[in-house]
Amino acid sequence: MTTSRRTVITAAAAAGLVASAATTGTAHAKSGGDSAGKGGAVKEHFGTLADGTRIDRWTIENGRTRLRVLSYGGIVQALEIPDRHGRRANVSLGFDDLDSYVANSPYFGALIGRYGNRIARGTFTLDGKKYQLPINDGPNSLHGGDKGFDKHVWSVEAFRKGADVGLTLRRVSPDGEMGYPGALTVRVDYTLTAAGDFRIDYEATTDKATVVNLTNHTYYNLAGEGGGSVYDHRLEIAASRYTPVDKTLIPTGELAKVAGTPFDFRRAKEIGRDIREAHQQVLYGQGIDHNFVLDKGITSRPEHFLTVTEPESGRVMRIATTEPGVQFYTGNFLTGTFAGTSGRVYRQGDAFALETQHFPDSPNQPSFPSTVLRPGQTYRSTTVHSFSTR
Repeated sequence: MTTSRRTVITAAAAAGLVASAATTGTAHAKSGGDSAGKGGAVKEHFGTLADGTRIDRWTIENGRTRLRVLSYGGIVQALEIPDRHGRRANVSLGFDDLDSYVANSPYFGALIGRYGNRIARGTFTLDGKKYQLPINDGPNSLHGGDKGFDKHVWSVEAFRKGADVGLTLRRVSPDGEMGYPGALTVRVDYTLTAAGDFRIDYEATTDKATVVNLTNHTYYNLAGEGGGSVYDHRLEIAASRYTPVDKTLIPTGELAKVAGTPFDFRRAKEIGRDIREAHQQVLYGQGIDHNFVLDKGITSRPEHFLTVTEPESGRVMRIATTEPGVQFYTGNFLTGTFAGTSGRVYRQGDAFALETQHFPDSPNQPSFPSTVLRPGQTYRSTTVHSFSTR
C-alpha cells in the first residue's frame, strides 16, 4: 500500500496538535511513575498536546508480561514478553515520544474506530440515508477517517479481577463524528491474565443506528522491536478463504480460496516465503495487506485461529477471537523514514499486524457479515493473545 493508503499526519498538521515542548517518553521512564493505580498499575506523564491536554502512559504487569498503554489513541506503546531463555523484550513497534505518535505514526498500537479498515469512496447507506465519511486513503475512508479513535484522548482506569490486572479505556464518540451517525459509547478493556495473556474486550452502544468495527493495530516483531525483518517468522492461519481487493484495496465481494496462492497459511510457513510472487493481489498490496476469512466464523467466545513463531527467540504468539476475519498486513509501507523505541529505523517487512475484525467495506457489501449496530443492542468483540516459547 502506498503512503497515502497507510495515512499519517504531516509535520505541518502535527504542529497544531502537539506542543513543541512535549517531554519524551524516555525522560518519563527515567523519572519514574507519578502514581500507582488499583492492581499495581503505574501512571506516568508522557507528554502534552498543544491544547494543554495531558497524556499519560500506564504500565501493568502480570507474570512475565508487561504492557504500556497511552491515553492518547489507546495506544499499546510496548508489549514485553520473554524469550526461551527468560529474557524479556518489547515485541511491538512504537515511539518514545508523543510528538512522533501525532506526527508520524502509521497507527502503531492504536485503537481503531469507528470502523477498522476501509469503506469504499467513504460512503455508505443505512436505513435509506447516505452518509459521507472523510476520504483519507486514496479514494476511500480508512480506520474511521482522518481523526479516528487513534487520535483521541481516552479516559483510563486500572482494575484488578482476581489474579488478572488491566486497564479500562472509555470515550463517547458524538453523533456525526467523522460523518458517522449516532453517539457511540465505547469501553475497551486491556487485560493481562495470570497466565500472561493479553486480552482485549470491546463494547459499544449507540443512540442511533450506525456501523461499528473496532480493532487494535499493534505491529509485531517477535524477535523484538527493531529486530529486522519478520519474513522468517512462521505463521499458520485457519482460513481457507480471503477477500481479494481492487487496486484501491477495496474487497471485490468474492470469498476466494487461498489454495494455490501466496495467501495459503493453512499449514505453517515463513511469512516471506511467497511474498515476492508475481500474484496480482500481492502486487496490489505490495505484499500482503488482506482480510482473511476465518474458518471458525463469528463465535460467542474467542476461538484460536492463528499461531506465529519466531525461530531465534523461540517466542510463540497464539491468537483467539470472536471475530470472523483478520487483516494480515506485512509492514509493506514501513519506509525507513523514522525510528522506534529501540532507536533503530523501521523498514519494509520489519513487522506484521493482525487486526481481528469484520470484513472491510461491509456497509457496502450485503453478502458480508453485518456491522450495523442499533439502539438497544450492544457491540461486543474479544481477542486474546497468548504467549509461550519453544
